[in-house]
Amino acid sequence: PLDGRYRAVAAPLANYLSEAGLNRARVHVEIEWLIFLLDNSVLPGAPTLTDAERDYLRALTRDFGADHIKRLGEFEAVTRHDVKAVEYLIGEYLEAASSVLGEGTTLPSLREVVHIFCTSEDINNLAYALTIKAATEQVWLPSIRALLDRLRGLAEAGAAVPMLAHTHGQPATPVTIGKEMAVFAHRLSRQIKRVEATEYLGKINGATGTWAAHVVSVPGADWPTLARSFVEGLGLTWNPLTTQIESHDWQAELYSDIAHFNRVLHNLCTDVWSYISIGFFRQIPVAGATGSSTMPHKVNPIRFENAEANLEVSNALLDSLGATLVTSRMQRDLTDSTTQRNVGVAFGHAVLAYDNLVRGLDGIEINAARMARDLDANWAVLGEAVQQAMRAAAIAGATGMANPYERLKELTRGHEVGAEDMREFIAGLGLPTEVEERLLALTPATYIGLSERLARWEA
Repeated sequence: PLDGRYRAVAAPLANYLSEAGLNRARVHVEIEWLIFLLDNSVLPGAPTLTDAERDYLRALTRDFGADHIKRLGEFEAVTRHDVKAVEYLIGEYLEAASSVLGEGTTLPSLREVVHIFCTSEDINNLAYALTIKAATEQVWLPSIRALLDRLRGLAEAGAAVPMLAHTHGQPATPVTIGKEMAVFAHRLSRQIKRVEATEYLGKINGATGTWAAHVVSVPGADWPTLARSFVEGLGLTWNPLTTQIESHDWQAELYSDIAHFNRVLHNLCTDVWSYISIGFFRQIPVAGATGSSTMPHKVNPIRFENAEANLEVSNALLDSLGATLVTSRMQRDLTDSTTQRNVGVAFGHAVLAYDNLVRGLDGIEINAARMARDLDANWAVLGEAVQQAMRAAAIAGATGMANPYERLKELTRGHEVGAEDMREFIAGLGLPTEVEERLLALTPATYIGLSERLARWEA
């Protein structure tokens, strides 16, 4: 479905988390490793690159496209190894340098330097880190920031609009609809900060993480320092202690944070769906759209239902990725290789959910009149305010304030309580005049505490 029905929404991720995106990143890492070794004079006797040669090398990554993808497929059909195919593609590119740079270039002679000292996982771990980092920063974060903007806008619009709360599904102390949306915005903001602080780790230390071949071949080099410099030069965080693979702990942490974010959003979906069902939100009809195939009056909350389902699919994959990737038999097995190929699918269903939520939030409006009717039908919720005021008055020395909870329970539980019933009860309590006047002026719609202030807390 991400490549078909939902292609338009998921397409931005393909630039990073598709097979082609991964191969472009592999080419990038191989090329930069070659340039790094030569520019730092790590290999005795190796030539020094000219600016034109560096630009030619980097052009392979910059111009990576359909022809290169096809050629990689041809190489892999023979090698049965995806990273080896990348090595051969770069080698072929080096051999063609003379036709562009002239016969004086030394690039054709560097074919054996491509992939030198590297195990496949040296290239793969860095390529995955780069593509996942880019997908998170360039697609995931902008998607959820757009969503957060809508949610904060809804919080502002409803900051002062009173709403009956429903704890345990039962009428409870009123709030404002804006305050409830602000709660979600605050929860999501915390998770966004965790994702923004992600460390994307990388390593380049050989077959079992010891730089063994490096030290034997070029014993005079400070390989850990060089490795750190290279990895950090790619914009990643260096991991000095690994087996053949980078341990993927950072990936598990990232997927856990994104899954947590998704679960908060899932809660938002079910709440907004519920508010729509009881009329607190009104859906704005879209001209020409069909709500139900048989019931023309209906406008179904499909955006929230679609988001809910895609969040569940995304989290199923994210949870599996996080659980699987942190385990490797001894120094290396290939379970992580096939598992990581599904990272894009997990991100794709998440981004699809966010898109649906943005559309859904854009398509609803607050039904203040419906909320007002609900509040006016539930004067019993003022029982909390009255009994707490009685407690405070008793502490201040007022008499006749005993058993406030029990007295309000007798008045409200199982009984229809209207405005006059509540005011008559308050007037008969013998409260201090100032307290009595304050309670008599109270209505369910004004019993909202600091909700309006809280709705704007993010600002």
